[in-house]
Amino acid sequence: MINKKYRFKYWIGQIHLWLGLTSGLFVCFLGITGCILAFEREIEDITQPYRFVKTENRPYIEPSKLKIIADAKVPGKHAHSVGYEKGKATTVVYYAEDPAYYWIVFVNPYSGEVLKVKNMDDDFFRIMIMGHYYLWLPPNIGQPVLASATLMFFFLLCSGLILWWPKNKAASKKRFTIKWNAKWKRLNYDLHNVFGFYMTWILIFIAFSGLVMGFQWFAKSAYWVTAGGKSMVQFEESFSDSTLVNTVTGRKPAIDILLAKTMKENPNYPGSIEVHVPDGPKAAIEVALNPDTETYWKADYLWYDQYTLQEMDVKHSYGRFANTSFADKMMRANYDIHIGAVAGLPGKIMAFCASLVAASLPVTGFLIWRGRHRKKK
Repeated sequence: MINKKYRFKYWIGQIHLWLGLTSGLFVCFLGITGCILAFEREIEDITQPYRFVKTENRPYIEPSKLKIIADAKVPGKHAHSVGYEKGKATTVVYYAEDPAYYWIVFVNPYSGEVLKVKNMDDDFFRIMIMGHYYLWLPPNIGQPVLASATLMFFFLLCSGLILWWPKNKAASKKRFTIKWNAKWKRLNYDLHNVFGFYMTWILIFIAFSGLVMGFQWFAKSAYWVTAGGKSMVQFEESFSDSTLVNTVTGRKPAIDILLAKTMKENPNYPGSIEVHVPDGPKAAIEVALNPDTETYWKADYLWYDQYTLQEMDVKHSYGRFANTSFADKMMRANYDIHIGAVAGLPGKIMAFCASLVAASLPVTGFLIWRGRHRKKK
């Protein structure tokens, strides 16, 4: 029996070793960039004062007018959305994939003053996100590489728990504490095992949510399990009735009417309201209401025909939050789980610490292997 247990742990150790050597550099990179991105919003709020405006007791300037102001600063590009939030500058976002561009114009919603014109391709955190997601490679190359490294890391966490598990009570005392006054080899071993054990329970969630974003098959499988055997309804574009294009002559722009309607129905709304600009005669207008701007998963996404201004029903998960299932909510919350925001500031602190430990594990693990390899020689 003892021999079988030894052989089992031996092969788990071999798998742990080779997965670690294969994915170590990628895991270290993901951990470091994860640390940088954990407090992205807090750092931006401190270092970018143009994001804030003084709240005034007068109505916001209508989105169509703010769009005209912003268009003059970013000529030749189509506005994607206009977003409002109390105490914050209105953001007029310009985004497209072909040709690719991403700009944000920050405008005072009361005076129309342009506070900042920002090319997001030069934004530090945007660059870090591209590295964290794609390794700064084309997405069809970088994403599978990092997703595969994340999958290896997930198995490393599971195998690490098996290897960490103490043989007896006497051995268990050494697995929960670090002997700080020990020699370097023992200290490095403790740093790998003890920190790895405590942070594994957080890193499992981070790795799992990373796999949901990295692999479609993994996302669909996770949804199938949480939905009790139901398949995920894929996102589909909603379309307006373009035969009615000539029936709205002389009317105010639809985005202005829908913003006024939304704000009337939601007076003193605590979060953000974002109106999407239709990019063609068939496009629907999306109005996104997020009650908690620290996260994304609780937002309501309302879809309107740009001619009739009637709300349209959708079958996918990006509709009204109240209409989503448990599995839909889990998929919506995936990004917030990944960065720890789902648990507020404490969650972000835990995600930061876990990412820091994740970056150190390949280093301490390599040093353990190198020490043993030299000893064998």
